[in-house]
Amino acid sequence: MSGPLAPDFRRAMAHWATGVTVVTAHDGAIDAGLTVNAFLSVSLRPPSVLVSLQDDVDTLPVVERARAFAVNILAADQRAVSDRFARAVPSAEKFRDLPLRRGASGVPLLEGTLGAFECRVVSIAPAFDHRLVVGEVTEIHLGRDAPPLVFFRSGYGVAEAGDRIQLPPRPPAPSGAR
Repeated sequence: MSGPLAPDFRRAMAHWATGVTVVTAHDGAIDAGLTVNAFLSVSLRPPSVLVSLQDDVDTLPVVERARAFAVNILAADQRAVSDRFARAVPSAEKFRDLPLRRGASGVPLLEGTLGAFECRVVSIAPAFDHRLVVGEVTEIHLGRDAPPLVFFRSGYGVAEAGDRIQLPPRPPAPSGAR
């Protein structure tokens, strides 16, 4: 987004707490993945999800070719995994020395997550500088029972005892604000 609304839009969206996922895909000898917080359930019948992928990420063409992807739901102690997949580096570097297993469709499933969904692409629709990818869930992998990784106010939440999450502190008010 550009123009006069972009800074306010970014600040307003920072107030929407989300979970953190890593979307992974596999095509031939290529693994690809990236951190995504634009993820939602679409339907229970059939089970389906939606992810929003920026047009210029290296994972999108792999998803388009393979017509399959996985959504890995990160646990609170997987911040380093989120950071790794958020970087603009070659995919091979993102996966280097990372424990994973292969799903039924060959997609990388990250170890230690709260769970993962393997999906078959149903549709890909353009939406400005992103593509909205809808996938029918073909496999569900239940992971460990742990607090989730949460993103809020442009920072990560911190899991505490008793299933509580400490959110990042409020940023200082802009100068001139009341």
